Amino acid sequence: MLPQSSVKVALAQINATVGDLAGNTRKIIDFSRRAYAQGARLVLTPELGLCGYPPEDLLLRPAFMEACSQALLDCAAALADLPGLSVVVGHPHALEAAVGLRTRSQSVPHRLNAASVLREGRVIATYAKRELPNYQVFDERRYFVSGRDAGLAPVVIDVQGIRFGLNICEDAWFNEPPRAARALGADVLCVLNASPFHLGKVDERESRMSHCAREIGVPVLYAHLTGGQDEVVFDGGSFAVGATGEVTARAPMFEESITLLEVSRDGVRGDIAPVPAVEAQAWGALVTGVRDYIGKNGFPGALIGLSGGIDSALVLAVAVDAIGADKVRTVMMPSPYTADISWIDARDMAGRLGVRYDEISIVPEFEAFKKSLATEFAGRAEDATEENIQARIRGTLLMALSNKFGSIVLTTGNKSEMATGYCTLYGDMAGGFAVIKDVAKTLVYRLARWRNAQGAEVIPERIIIRPPSAELRPDQKDQDSLPPYDVLDAILQHYMEEDQSIEDIVAAGFDRADVERVTRLIKINEYKRRQAPVGIRITHRAFGRDWRYPITSGFRA
Repeated sequence: MLPQSSVKVALAQINATVGDLAGNTRKIIDFSRRAYAQGARLVLTPELGLCGYPPEDLLLRPAFMEACSQALLDCAAALADLPGLSVVVGHPHALEAAVGLRTRSQSVPHRLNAASVLREGRVIATYAKRELPNYQVFDERRYFVSGRDAGLAPVVIDVQGIRFGLNICEDAWFNEPPRAARALGADVLCVLNASPFHLGKVDERESRMSHCAREIGVPVLYAHLTGGQDEVVFDGGSFAVGATGEVTARAPMFEESITLLEVSRDGVRGDIAPVPAVEAQAWGALVTGVRDYIGKNGFPGALIGLSGGIDSALVLAVAVDAIGADKVRTVMMPSPYTADISWIDARDMAGRLGVRYDEISIVPEFEAFKKSLATEFAGRAEDATEENIQARIRGTLLMALSNKFGSIVLTTGNKSEMATGYCTLYGDMAGGFAVIKDVAKTLVYRLARWRNAQGAEVIPERIIIRPPSAELRPDQKDQDSLPPYDVLDAILQHYMEEDQSIEDIVAAGFDRADVERVTRLIKINEYKRRQAPVGIRITHRAFGRDWRYPITSGFRA
């Protein structure tokens, strides 16, 4: 028996799919029923869990908003036979009218990022998010109006004598929304979330929610999303903190779960899953991103150009962990400059993971290209042009296989290469999904060693210790064209991820020539990155949604 004035609360950590209203609704119903059977009388689901996050411009379509409204009613009706159960569902909500909006704009969105409380077949209350993030990957002011500007009041509900206040994600990072809930008598603050993962985000979230709990003097329950959606990944790890800020419960990361909490005025108790190491978090994000991009978009499998180098080896290991060896095919495409050890290591790697492995030489095609261009190129020495031709032949072959068999091509370029343009348009950039697009080369090595330490050594040691090379000309090494990767990646972090100036980076001890060279490459290769496939975001600043730099720009600092 639970003590008097206690409530079992379930954090329903689900993997929602954007736009799959029927599937998401079924999932919310299923998780709610399972939680109810375990004694829960309040179920918290993630932010916009009904429609998936982020729905982006689907929100601009009236038919989508109408379908969301109907799905919410369907969800309420399906749970009507569970007496005493309250389910908080995140969803987009259309305002009845724009009257009363406290904003200077004459053209405002008439939509709210909302959380509705379902109880015994009815919607008994609806809360609207008050703080709308518009930074990094967030663009919520494009779609929503603040509940504050709409003149909507905070929401507190009573469940078995305990009063639960509602916030949505960004709200709890500010003071006013939690204080408003507390002022209405909330004994506990419930926060629905869809907070994209990046390295370091777990500690950041828990620290902020601990501060929030101490600030208002009540426990905070944090219900989070999991799964992949295009570039972004949601890591789960839903948790609870007590009124004094200590973590009292935590769900596992990167998987769906129901975390049961015993909530009373004396505090919150539940199981505490450990926080994985940084490398394990990065691996979990990559595996989740690949699994859900392929699975949610209906691809039957993946194709990878396997070179015998570390980048393609890492992508292969991630893909096998994500979708299984039976759905992954590798193709080795040797050129005239491919070293024997590259063949040997590629075959070894494929054999260790049990994937299909084929070899298609590009030598005939390369010779045909050179013959066709011989007159045009007469008198000119071979240079990057011939290197890029080889990469583009490989890209064409992979895309042909993709077209014929339906599998998606996973590209293998890392963040260091994407930053500096050490990649070929329509060549190694050709494909459908860029798995390690946000993984710097130094992290590539760390992840390879981490994966090998998890039991079987799936990446041959020689692949890890061998100097990286594109093998597009005799005796080529990456470091012939780029600074050492530890230097390059450090400059990349300072300039691209932390927005430091060239002068600040030089003052930090880096060689001016290296800094000016790397930052120049970052700027002049923006046009390439705009044409790259989408890829998984694992840092707080990735090339993609939260890097929006002009291609044409005269600014050089």
